Amino acid sequence: MTGLPLVPSQLVLVTGPSGAGRSTSINVLEDLGFESIDNLPFHLLPKLLEGPGPQRPLALGVDTRNRDFSTAALTDLIGDLAGQAETELTVLYLDCRSDVLLRRFSETRRRHPLAPAESPEIGVGRELDLLAPIRDLADILIDTSELNVHQLRAEIERWLAPGGRTPLALSVQSFSYKRGLPRGIDMVFDCRFLSNPYWTPPLRVLDGRDERVRAHVMSDPRFAPFFDRVLDLTLLLLPAYVDEGKSHFSIAFGCTGGQHRSVVLAETLAKALAEHGQQVSIRHRELTSHNTDERPG
Repeated sequence: MTGLPLVPSQLVLVTGPSGAGRSTSINVLEDLGFESIDNLPFHLLPKLLEGPGPQRPLALGVDTRNRDFSTAALTDLIGDLAGQAETELTVLYLDCRSDVLLRRFSETRRRHPLAPAESPEIGVGRELDLLAPIRDLADILIDTSELNVHQLRAEIERWLAPGGRTPLALSVQSFSYKRGLPRGIDMVFDCRFLSNPYWTPPLRVLDGRDERVRAHVMSDPRFAPFFDRVLDLTLLLLPAYVDEGKSHFSIAFGCTGGQHRSVVLAETLAKALAEHGQQVSIRHRELTSHNTDERPG
């Protein structure tokens, strides 16, 4: 394979025998901010890589299941990419002992892609032989034989993540209980016990981003102790979730209409977390989805 066009400045080729953790590694790289593509046929790679590259680094998963895979083709691809001065190419090879690969296939009861009508042992042997020359070209070789998914994530982060750690994508949301809980929330706090600005006519048409509404909600004597405990709990949990390999964490505050109290809490927590060095996004579900002026919040 020759004459490849310009490619992204950072490109990671992920390969290795089936069952060694390639798919998990692709997912980890995606969490780290890579654009990840798995098992693209080799003849489509020039089309993918032509023209201006994406804004994010690129991770390509390649293994013997690729439609037009051959050891020679993959070797040529690595050589062509490595020869481009504009490219920072890393070949990540996920290795694993044959007995562990056999055990994993046995546990999942899947057929081996190189021996669909034969025993997995035959397929494992064939694949390791095919990939031996590629293994020798690896820039990073991770033996996954004794690793669980969390340990594999940590190894990939150590080699490829900025600063050696996954950046946790943290979001803080507000919502209305009348419309139900948002999907995919990790922690939910009910703040309907706080004084409701809806019953103060000048504040009714405003929302929790307004300083007058904020002052009203924060004047409730229960606000400060509640918020302090939520902040302390959040700061306690976030490092633990990062260590566990979690890449996204979402916190939501709910009130009656999702307009006043929950918005104040979400804005206040997001600001406090940002002051502690966290990257935080904010979403106010009811303020962006429809008019909330008539919904007590």
